[in-house]
Amino acid sequence: MTIKNSDLFHLDDRSREIFKRIVEEYLAKGFPIGSRTVSQMDRINLSAASIRNVMHDLESLGLIYAPHTSSGRIPTEGGLRLFVDAMLEIGNLTDTDQAAMKEQAMTNNMTLEDALSKASEMLSGLTNCTGVVSVNKDVKYVKHIEFVSLDKTKILVILVDEDGKVENRIINNSEGITASSLASASNYLNHHMRGLTLNEAVKRIETDFMHKKNELDKETKDLLTQGLATWSNSNYNKDDKILIVKGASKLISNIEASDDLEKVRHLFQDLENKQEIMELLGMAEKAEGVRIFIGSENKLFSLSGSSMIVTPYKNEKKQVIGVLGVIGPTRMNYGKIIPMVNYTAELMKKILG
Repeated sequence: MTIKNSDLFHLDDRSREIFKRIVEEYLAKGFPIGSRTVSQMDRINLSAASIRNVMHDLESLGLIYAPHTSSGRIPTEGGLRLFVDAMLEIGNLTDTDQAAMKEQAMTNNMTLEDALSKASEMLSGLTNCTGVVSVNKDVKYVKHIEFVSLDKTKILVILVDEDGKVENRIINNSEGITASSLASASNYLNHHMRGLTLNEAVKRIETDFMHKKNELDKETKDLLTQGLATWSNSNYNKDDKILIVKGASKLISNIEASDDLEKVRHLFQDLENKQEIMELLGMAEKAEGVRIFIGSENKLFSLSGSSMIVTPYKNEKKQVIGVLGVIGPTRMNYGKIIPMVNYTAELMKKILG
């Protein structure tokens, strides 16, 4: 059953409050919540029988369910998604928390990989989940590109990145492209590519060509296509990423039943599948803030029933360098972990400079 935020409007205040309390109690304690437990909570002035009726309605809506016969109720994945999107109260890190995290993460004379490993380890330790950090390996941002005629059959393509590193490629000039077309191609690329990665630049230009948002002649377009193609399968254009996973053993501490053990076994298998994790993290790179993946919403966690909280982190130039966050059980403390993930991203920005 697909549950939308608009479903909240179908709940009266009493049902909404009871649903919220069930989810919060489940996330805090990790076991099914019965009507008697709810009736003893502060500001719930209802009998256990009345609460059972409300819980029955919530179950009919697909928001909660009974994992075992004659047990209490826990939120479904759809119910959790509704709670996270519409009802979650996100906490704030205290100054003491921030100072401790800063001291732990910002050690002098660290390599990039050391800093990432430290961040992943810190997140794992703070959240009791598995810390994950990805980084785009040797990301290059274009500063300048130029086409230079070598002779009647060869053209030199010069690419300079923001670190000043220069790479050259030679392409064929089979159509006798003119000096004017070479200048037009260079000017066009420098206007559209500066400050982008090569992958980003190629996508932008392909879109530009597709929608004909330029006045380039066919000769120049062919030159651009051929010039960019020289990097398409090279090391320069590879979208290689490093993935650092810390604290996988923390998952074992969350085991409370044999079915949990089976879920952890599946999650360990998920963590071995680094390619799919990288694809999932890649989806979060374009996010403006935290992305939360809950259970079977993503095929990677369909068997383990895990959740992932991740956010992109950037350098001082506001360029996305990678993604960081945690993987853990769906009943993790979302309200507490989200600010930790966000602040770690801020620390990485300071470390990377």
